[in-house]
Amino acid sequence: MPKHVAVLMGGWSAEREVSLNSGAACAAALERAGYRVTTIDVTRDIVRQLDAVKPDVVFNALHGKWGEDGCVQGVLETLQLPYTHSGVLASSLAMHKAKAKSVFAAAGLPVAESVLAPVEEAARAHLMGPPYVMKPESEGSSVGVYIVPKGSNRPPQDILTDPAFAGDQVMVERYVAGRELTCAVRGETALGVIDIVADTGVFYDYHAKYAPGGSRHILPAKIPADVYRRVQEIALAAHQALGCRGVSRADFRYDDTPGGTGELILLEVNTQPGMTGTSLVPELAAHDGMSFEELVSWMVEDASWGR
Repeated sequence: MPKHVAVLMGGWSAEREVSLNSGAACAAALERAGYRVTTIDVTRDIVRQLDAVKPDVVFNALHGKWGEDGCVQGVLETLQLPYTHSGVLASSLAMHKAKAKSVFAAAGLPVAESVLAPVEEAARAHLMGPPYVMKPESEGSSVGVYIVPKGSNRPPQDILTDPAFAGDQVMVERYVAGRELTCAVRGETALGVIDIVADTGVFYDYHAKYAPGGSRHILPAKIPADVYRRVQEIALAAHQALGCRGVSRADFRYDDTPGGTGELILLEVNTQPGMTGTSLVPELAAHDGMSFEELVSWMVEDASWGR
C-alpha cells in the first residue's frame, strides 16, 4: 500500500496564498508519483485535523510564521509524525534573521552589517547611513522589505502601519548592490545557482517572486566559475550551520557593479522554499535532472522526526 501523505498548506500567515499554491502543486505531483494524498488547510486545531486523517508522513507546504518557524514542527515532533524539511531548531533559527546571521558569522560565512531595533526607533531616524534595507525580524518571502536609497532624508514611515512589522523588531541591514543569486541544497548536495532579474521593481520582492513575469531566472547564473562554486559552498555550509535537513534555499547578493566591491554576501536561508509554478527549487532540481515528481517523492522519503 502506498504511503499516505498529508500535505499541510494554507494556514494563517501573511504567506497563506503562496502556501495554498505550493500545497496544491506538491499534492498533485505526489499523486502522480503514486502516493495516497490528503490536503489539509491548516487551522489552529491542527492536532485534531491530523488525528482525523492519520497520515504516515506529513509534507509541510506551509510558509511564514507558525508554518516554518518551528511551531508546527514542534507539534509534529510531539505527535511523532515524520515530516519534510527542517526540524524545530533549524526552522526557528532560520526564520529569526538576526539569530541566523549570528550563526552564519560564527561559521565564518559572509554577512552584511546590520542592527536590530524597535519599529518606532527605526522609523524615527537612520540607524545607519543609506543605502540600507529594512526587514521585519521574522518574516519570509520578502514580506515587508524596504530599500532606503542613498540621499533619503528619513526612514520610510510606512513601517509604522505595515502589518508585516506588527509586534516585530526591524532589521536594518547594509544594502549590497549587484546581482540577486540563489542556490538550493537537497540533503547534503548544493544544486545550481540562479541569477534572479526582477522585472517588476528594484529587487526580488514578494510580487517579483510569485507573479507570472515578475522576474527572470538565469540558470546557470552567468558569473565567474569561482564565484559560482563559492555560492554553492556557502549555501551548503549555511544549511549545515543551522542544522537544516531536506531542502533549503540560500539567497545572496553579489556586487559585480562597475567599480563595486566584488563581495558575495549571504542574506538568509529559507527552510520552506516555495514550490509553486514560478518557484526556484523545482527549477534548480530540474536543472540537476530531477523532475518535480521525483523531487517531492525524495522529500517524502527523507521525512523524519527527532533529528
